[in-house]
This record gives sequence, structure tokens and C-alpha cells, in this order.
Amino acid sequence: MKLAIADTIREIDRAAVEDYGMTGAQLMENAGRGVACAVLAELASTGAKGRVAVIAGKGNNGGDGYVAARHLRNAGLDVMVFSLARPSELKGDAALNAKVWARMGGATAGIITKADIRRHAPAIRHACIIVDAIFGVGLKTPVKGVHAEAIEFINSIGKKIVAVDVPSGIDAGSGAVMGAAIKASLTVTMAMPKPGLYLYPGREYAGRVEVVDIGVPVALLAAAGDTSGYSLITPDDVAVVLRPRNADSHKGSYGHLFVLAGSPGKTGAAYMCATGGMRAGAGLTTIGLPESLEPVMEAKTTEVMTTGLPETAGHLLGSVSFEAVCAVLKGKAAVVIGPGIGLDVDTTGFLKRLLKVLKSPVVIDADGLGAFVGCVKTLREVKAPLVLTPHPGEMARLLDMKTTEVQADRPGAARRLCAMTGAVVVLKGAATIVAAPDGGIFINPTGNAGLATAGTGDVLAGMIGGLLSQGYGPVEAACAAVYIHGAAADEVKAASGETGMMATDLLPVIPGVMRSLCRTPGA
Repeated sequence: MKLAIADTIREIDRAAVEDYGMTGAQLMENAGRGVACAVLAELASTGAKGRVAVIAGKGNNGGDGYVAARHLRNAGLDVMVFSLARPSELKGDAALNAKVWARMGGATAGIITKADIRRHAPAIRHACIIVDAIFGVGLKTPVKGVHAEAIEFINSIGKKIVAVDVPSGIDAGSGAVMGAAIKASLTVTMAMPKPGLYLYPGREYAGRVEVVDIGVPVALLAAAGDTSGYSLITPDDVAVVLRPRNADSHKGSYGHLFVLAGSPGKTGAAYMCATGGMRAGAGLTTIGLPESLEPVMEAKTTEVMTTGLPETAGHLLGSVSFEAVCAVLKGKAAVVIGPGIGLDVDTTGFLKRLLKVLKSPVVIDADGLGAFVGCVKTLREVKAPLVLTPHPGEMARLLDMKTTEVQADRPGAARRLCAMTGAVVVLKGAATIVAAPDGGIFINPTGNAGLATAGTGDVLAGMIGGLLSQGYGPVEAACAAVYIHGAAADEVKAASGETGMMATDLLPVIPGVMRSLCRTPGA
């Protein structure tokens, strides 16, 4: 599903008017009618009765609110508009629809000062549903003053809130809270969904998201979506990617994954990664780890093979392991490097040297990423296709930023690392992001807070590697894996909750999730 940032929406509106002959009034009418229909559906589903309070700003978002108010009044509801703008501040189509509302006898109360909020608080508090039409996608500066106080009051009264286009105060592109923001139950967004509705914290403020058709030609939306660079990963996207197994296939048909991982005390990371690869469909998986740890891994694994490698005096992989690893790599379809491997100087030097000779697709995770802190641009020299899977802390170290800076603009951080390395970048966390070398950003809607536990990233790295070993492209493998990984966590949550969820709980659920997404019956 293509997503639209503010610039994309402005271009859609311009082209609809200039190239197709539509009017701004038409677009506003369709948007407001769509909001009214959504409000009526909400009221019907809950059986709630009473006043509808429309909180309107001075821009086009407020104009949508006036149109919605008109249609709701025509449907027989008691509707009152509370305007956060003086009549003289309304312009264009918003002013037109405010005048229509007044001429049909619609009630409007002004909220210009903080005292006005207190004056009208009882009327707003007794509404059964509130329509937030204060700010839209054009918001660029932090919300403050009477607008911030109005938003805080609306949030405090515990009513169902329907937001128009985006919850007021949420940055439509990044999902950031611009000082204060409406916490909606439902967001009715126009023409195309916005990234900020799926990126945290905006995702938490948006509630359920419904897209309203405002009459823009489909060809225009398709072209705009292609240029926006943002997409939401959907079940259909994953279904298109996943290939059913042929009846006459064998284990060699699905590739051999090699996992280079593990160090004393961290053999579990290697195990979870390798098993994630198997659960994602790899035909064979081998773990390469320090030879003194192989007996431990032999005891842990059944289907996964192991190979002990020459190790350093500290029982780590290092330069002494290089020749043996090169020999083992023959015939391997994909490689995962890093889970629990350690950050010893000799280990990181070994990894840098190894990457120069690899040809099969490679996933670099965890400690493998740590090896490139301070020299991340050298990854551009790697000839093998790369997928990097940092969490926000690792991303911050790779980009020499603060973690808070990464989290403030997750798409921007992912794109920056992608541009520096030429790799596909998977920025893990709530609403995991996949950044592609062509500039595309893919946002994952699945997953929950149960994934905030040790080892889930190891499982994900293995899943990406397992898909790569089967011949999926790096972007395909990354997008499918993050969606399936999150969906597996959602199934575990439904069965037993988030608290206490462990990474290994995901492993037996993954095949069922993949089966539900695959379009071929019985696959």
C-alpha cells in the first residue's frame, strides 16, 4: 500500500485541479462527506446517541469539518461546531463551507482564548463523539497556546474521537508529536494513507485508520504513490512474494544457509538465528562457531548442523578462523553474520576481511554491525548483496548519532545508512522499517511490545537469511520476514499475552503464519 507525505498530497491536489479540472470545493465536499459517513458508522456500531462536536481549525482541515457537520446535521444529528479561528481567518473553500453551515442554521461557538475552552467545556464534554478537524497534513510548527490547551482538554474527557486526515498535532510524515496531539479512536484519512499514521508515536495516536476516496483519479494516485517513496507492507504484498513448494522438490531446492555466530555465553543467539532460518524455509542450515563451543551447540540443535572452527585463545572466532570459514562457505546460498559473535579486535578484523570475499547474499546483525562502527562506508566495497539489521542503538553508533535522534526520524536514519552502504537496511523496533537502495521505505504494521525481549532480533536475522537462501531478493526477503516475524508475535500475544513472551515462542508459529499468507491452498 502506497503512502503519501505532505508534499505528495499537495501535488495530488494541484494535479486534480489543474490537470483534471476538479475544484478544491469538490475535493473538500468529498472529504467531509466521507468523514460524516465514518462518524455515522461509528455511532451505529456503538449505539451512542447525542451531540456531535466538530472542533474546526482555520485551514482546509477545518473546512472538511464544516462539510462533515452539514452532512451530519442533514442526517438528523445534533451537531455543533467549535471554531478555533475567527471568521476573518477562514479563507477559500473553508470560508465557503463555514458560510453554508451558518446559512443552514448550524451552531458555531468560537474558541479563541483559553477562557473560551472553559466556557464551552460542558457542551464539548457532553458530546457523544468528537470530530477533530483542527490541523491536517500541512502542520509544520509545534502546537501551542489555545490550540494545545484545546487538544489536551479534548484528550482528557474520554470521548470517542474521529480525526480528519491525521490526528491534529501529529506530523504526517514522521509520526512525531508536534507539541500536543489528539489521541483519536479513528482516523479518516483522505485519498491515501500517511506514513505518520503507521510510525510511532503517530500510530498510537491514530487509532483505526480508514481511507476515504475523495474522487481523485486512480491514475493520479498511482503516480503519486510511486513518487512518494513510502509503502506499508500488507498481507497481499507478502502473499505475492511467497512461493509455494513444488511437490517434487528436495532440501537442496531451498538453499543452504550458513550462520556465523556465537561466543562463550552467547550460543543461544546462534541457535535462535539458525532455527529462524529453518522455520522460514531454508532447506539446510549450518552454524559455524568456535570449536570449543560446538559440543554445546550439538546439544542444543537437532535439524541444524554445526561446524567447529579454529578459535582464538579467548574462544572466539578471529583471523585464525578465516581459511576454515572460506572452505565451509562453498555451496552456501546465503550467510548470516554476527549474532553473539563478540566484538574482540581480532574478531572484527576477521569479519571485515571475510566480507571482502563473500559472494552470496549476507545478513549482518548484532555484533557483526558493531565491527563497522566508525568505518561504515567500507561496506560499500562488499560485492555480495547486503542486508543490515540494526536496532536503534546500533543504528545510532553506526551513524554517530544519538538514539533519540534516530527515533525522531527513523525513515531518515534508515535511508542515510542505506545511502552510505548500498545495502538494504532493516531498522528494527516498533514499526520496523525496511529501506531499499532505490530510496523506497517500507513500514511494517505487525508486531507488538512482546518483541521487546532478548533474541527476537536473532530470529529475524535468521528468517531473512532463510528467505535469501531460497532465492528471494534482499528487499523481498527483508519485507516478508519482518511482516511474518511481527505477525507471529501477534499470534503469540493473542494466545498468551505480551508479558513473558520469549523469542523461541515465535519459532513454532512462523510456518503457520507463512501458510496463511501463501496464496496456494495447502502450501
